[in-house]
Amino acid sequence: MARNPVVFIHGYSDTAESFQTWATLLEARGYDVTHIHSCNYRTLTNEVSLRDIAEAFDRALRLRAGLDQGEEFDAIVHSTGMLVIRAWLATYAERRSRLKHLVGLAPATFGSPLAHKGRSWLGAIFKGEKDIASPDFLEAGDRVLDGLELGSRFTWDLAHLDLLSDKPVYGTDDGTPYVFVFCGTEGYRGIRQLVNEPGTDGTVRWAGCALDTRKIIVNLSRQDQAQRRFEVKPWHNVDAPFYPVAGKNHGSLLRDPGEELVNLVVQGLEVSSVDDLAAWQQEAEQITGTERQRLRDDGQEWQQFVVRATDERGDPITDYNLQLLHGTAKDDDLAAFDTDVHVYSSDRSLRSFHVKLGDIAPERLQSLWARIMVSSGTRLVGYAGEVDRVVIGDAGEPDPTGWWEGWLDLTRFLEVHDQPRPGDRFTFFYPFTTTLIDLRLNREPLPLEGPNEVAVFT
Repeated sequence: MARNPVVFIHGYSDTAESFQTWATLLEARGYDVTHIHSCNYRTLTNEVSLRDIAEAFDRALRLRAGLDQGEEFDAIVHSTGMLVIRAWLATYAERRSRLKHLVGLAPATFGSPLAHKGRSWLGAIFKGEKDIASPDFLEAGDRVLDGLELGSRFTWDLAHLDLLSDKPVYGTDDGTPYVFVFCGTEGYRGIRQLVNEPGTDGTVRWAGCALDTRKIIVNLSRQDQAQRRFEVKPWHNVDAPFYPVAGKNHGSLLRDPGEELVNLVVQGLEVSSVDDLAAWQQEAEQITGTERQRLRDDGQEWQQFVVRATDERGDPITDYNLQLLHGTAKDDDLAAFDTDVHVYSSDRSLRSFHVKLGDIAPERLQSLWARIMVSSGTRLVGYAGEVDRVVIGDAGEPDPTGWWEGWLDLTRFLEVHDQPRPGDRFTFFYPFTTTLIDLRLNREPLPLEGPNEVAVFT
């Protein structure tokens, strides 16, 4: 079969040369070197955003890679390159039919735990623009890093445009690309091991790589009974799980990918039907199954939850916390759920929870409750929601400090699957995936005595 041109897209603070090994390996497997193109883009400047890069990529396809308008191609992306290609795809629907295959190598599908560190002065020293004559000297790319930060508004919005869209963006027909996602399971060594975090390849989370994403709306602010308290967003895209690659980290996946991975990628680029995809997935599961089982046996299955809290008007709720409990006593909580939480610095209503499922053991739980705690920061206004149990701030007796706590029964969502496959009933726990939770509460002025009320008649 005729092969499509291949376009490489590198990650943050990197260059096109990082794909030289992959270009050589593809050439050795029969690819025409004139049809292999490496995209080069700038991230270390504070005024450029990921959306800017996505549009610059579209222009570069025409002017630099020489691909005609509408010409088909395959993409192999690393790290931030996944956000670039997804933003490009999400801008105009007709672009989806151009991209035939998408290979993600350690993709930052939902950002990286290192991004907020890169925005510091120390990040500028180690990753910033080094050319002293450049107007961007020591800039670290604030707008790009903002999009890469865990729980960012950029990745939240982008997920709604492609992963949770009403029509498939990643599918099994000529109008959508086939997707293949890989990530190493080792962290960095040497001095760089200082940045390693559990459940990562040193830079991106295993749970944040896959395109298998689910969303649940928890509407505790419903104004009438016609509104559903729980609404699960339908899943329309094809299965696109993360395949673990033993012995590789974020960098070595590019420098020294290994023959098995290269073979899987080349075979993936030749998939052209539903049957081809099923056969490829079966082989990929066999090759990576041993490593996946090791992670399971070692209790290293992780899941990421991205929560956004708003009131009934859509305004952000910035002071809240979410815990999971497996009983009805206050001390019977799943402490592991909220021990690794990142609050998005540009909007505190968004936060990312990184959860080690091995510590929670969801398959053994008999019940599951969400404990929601929220504060307005003033005695004049409070929050409330329709929950199964109100602990603090009952509507008939509001807390005078504006604090509210309610418990929500989630036991119905306890069924466990290895992957969130289309057609399955929604369950709360999926290893190596990201679950979006859209939490909505009511915000009301508190009924205080005397002149301290927000609005009174005299």
